[in-house]
This record gives sequence, C-alpha cells and structure tokens, in this order.
Amino acid sequence: MDKITTLLFDFDGTLLDTNELIIQTFQTVLNTHYPGRYEREDILPFLGPTLRETFESIDPEKTEQLMAEYRTWNIANHDAFATEFDGVSETLRQLKNAGFKMAIVSTKRNDMVMKGLQLIKAEDLFDTVVGLDDVQHAKPHPEPLLLAMERLNSTPEETMMIGDNMHDILGGKNAGVRTAGVAWSAKGEQFIQAQDPDFVLQHISDLLHITAGVEA
Repeated sequence: MDKITTLLFDFDGTLLDTNELIIQTFQTVLNTHYPGRYEREDILPFLGPTLRETFESIDPEKTEQLMAEYRTWNIANHDAFATEFDGVSETLRQLKNAGFKMAIVSTKRNDMVMKGLQLIKAEDLFDTVVGLDDVQHAKPHPEPLLLAMERLNSTPEETMMIGDNMHDILGGKNAGVRTAGVAWSAKGEQFIQAQDPDFVLQHISDLLHITAGVEA
C-alpha cells in the first residue's frame, strides 16, 4: 500500500467529546415519552447509528417527533456540554501543516458538524465535510468515505479512517481504507479493539507517528 496522504475523521466521540451531550439529550427526550425505561447504559448503543435508525428502532410511529425534540434540545445545550478531546486542535493543525488532506465523515447533519467545528475553532482545517445530508447511505456503508475520497482526489490505498465506533471501522473496511480506532471511545478500548482496526490510538497525537512511518 501507498503512504498515507489522506485522513478521514469521524467527528462525535472522536474529535469532539459530545458523549455527555448525546446521552443527556437522549435521556431528556426518552424520559419524557418513556419514563424510567432508559438508563445511561441503555443509551450507549445509540452512539454511532443515525438518529433515524435509533428512533425507528424505539418507536417507528414517533420517529419524526423524537428526532425533532432531540435536535431542539441538542442544539440548545451543545456548547455547554461539547468539548474537544485532549490535543485535538493542536494535532490537527500539525497534520494540516504537514500537508495531509483531511475530511470529516459523519453521520450527523452538516450544520451540526459545522457547529462543533466552530466551537473548537477547527473549521479551516478540513478540505471537505461529508455529513448525513450528502449521502443516501450512512456509515458503515462505504458511500460517505468514497465521496470524501472523490472530493479529495485520493485513493483507498493512501487513506485512513479514524473513529470511535463500529460504524467507522467497518465503514473503513468496506471502503478499502486503513482504519484507526480511538481508545477514548465511550464504549471502551476493548470494544474498539474488537472491531479489529489497523491501529488503536491512545491519544490523537499518535497519528503524527503512525502517518510518518506507515507504508504497510
């Protein structure tokens, strides 16, 4: 394989710590409709899939209503709960300065990705953002990754997908790119290891060393 030139990043739970925001949003919405049914551990499986997939699995007849309530509360409380993971902005700037092509590949809507990027002042660091608005199929389908690579004029052989969830790692495998899981996944390092990524990052800065030396 070629040397890595292109980095595709998941956003929530990978670069931006929105785990508490997401859990609190789900708890607020679900406890309004289904009091006492959903504890924190019941919500962890909802981190990764799209909102539609999650709410359709809970109550297909209320999907649109639940999505609307989720987005209203999430937007209102976004900046109070969301923070970048340690070293993210600094490492991203080093990667950008080193000439890497970088994209966000998220299952969120584009406006919410941009809200998060603005919060950590990183909106200028990415060449493109592929959000839920841009594709027919979300991760783990390869479509979002293939679209990002098309926009960046990159090949799978020179690309790596970095994420905190099964959808990211499996999406990377489906698109034929190398994969890196993050040990700070809300579901735990053991969960990420079980997805069999090519690399597991203990800190975002590990990417500086991996990308400098990988031609495997």
